[in-house]
Amino acid sequence: MSKMIRSFFDAIEPAFQRGGRLEHLSAVYEMFDTFFFTPSDVTHHAPHVRDALDLKRLMSYVVLAVTPCALWGMYILGYNTNAAIVAQGIQDVAGWRAAFLTTIGLGLDPNNILSCFVHGFLYFFPIYVVVMVVGLGIETTFAAIRNHEVNEGFLVTGMLLTLILPPTTPLWQVALGVAFGVIFSKEVFGGTGKNFLNPALVARAFLYFSYPTSQTGDIIWIPLDGYTAATALSYVKTGGIAALADPAVNIDWMSAFLGTIAGSLGETSTLLCLLGGAFLLYTRIASWRIISGVLLGMIATSTLFNLLAYAGAVTAPAYAIPFYWHLVLGGFAFGAMFMATDPVSASSTNMGRWIYGALIGFMVVMIRVVNPGFPEGMMLAILFGNVFAPAIDYFVAQANIKRRLLRNV
Repeated sequence: MSKMIRSFFDAIEPAFQRGGRLEHLSAVYEMFDTFFFTPSDVTHHAPHVRDALDLKRLMSYVVLAVTPCALWGMYILGYNTNAAIVAQGIQDVAGWRAAFLTTIGLGLDPNNILSCFVHGFLYFFPIYVVVMVVGLGIETTFAAIRNHEVNEGFLVTGMLLTLILPPTTPLWQVALGVAFGVIFSKEVFGGTGKNFLNPALVARAFLYFSYPTSQTGDIIWIPLDGYTAATALSYVKTGGIAALADPAVNIDWMSAFLGTIAGSLGETSTLLCLLGGAFLLYTRIASWRIISGVLLGMIATSTLFNLLAYAGAVTAPAYAIPFYWHLVLGGFAFGAMFMATDPVSASSTNMGRWIYGALIGFMVVMIRVVNPGFPEGMMLAILFGNVFAPAIDYFVAQANIKRRLLRNV
């Protein structure tokens, strides 16, 4: 099969080369060719750096790291939806997904693992297809216009965006958000590697502020008409951690850590986020300094607010949220492991990574605790860090230059 595909690409290659009748589509040919095979133009001798970890493999590792989160998110989404249907005693569920599950004989049984997984997959897959088709279409168009190669970077962006969007997001909004994120946070700056903002988060933020009724962080995204409930973060924002122990809520720390509560597809299981992050640290794709900075910034800020609450300086319940609850609620773990560590939009100096991470950890707690209207905070905190990352690197570099000059005096 491999030889057959290679022969096919070799046969059509002349049409895409300079002077060929499909020369203007050379970027498209190169995209598919390098997807199936290693690029033919490789370095064999000095002075160029040679390494087994090329961009394609790097992106593949990130997608591999988030895949367990995606699979678990699909299952728990399907489980919560099926359980809600049973709890409400709904006999005739509208929609093509329910009809499909009934047709293939799986039904809507929360005790059927395959039914739960397929139900969640039917929400994940359409969003993922729209994200990839629109996003790659835009990137391919820009690459063809600029006569550049189509980069594999959107494979990661597309997966991450799908996992942080509410599964009930209308597909036309998904397409609009992807187009905005790719064009205005990436392509206008020159494409992959030149953007200073994370494209997935820009798309998410655009949709959140443009269509708040379908993107709100206050409602659990169980895709069932008439079934809504406040998220865990909304409960603790108004009633503190004690609100989660209410029998009507019944959320404990271990449930949030393992990911048995509802939420966006990627953020449900903190455990799987940490395991995926450990894989990226092992492969040296993610920076341990950034992750450590985010954790330390969050722990220090939440501890400070806890002390103020215990001293009676503040009375709002949100001030007394312990750091270990911040870790497992919302998108903190997913953002810290997979989005704050984006090597393009994050700081690139060692000291800058500590500062950048600590800034994100500080801001996420500030938004969650102090801001009255937004229970989450990781998305805005990371974008805030992206904006300041170049300035952080600049001042860190200038400080190093000054120290070296003083040593030479």
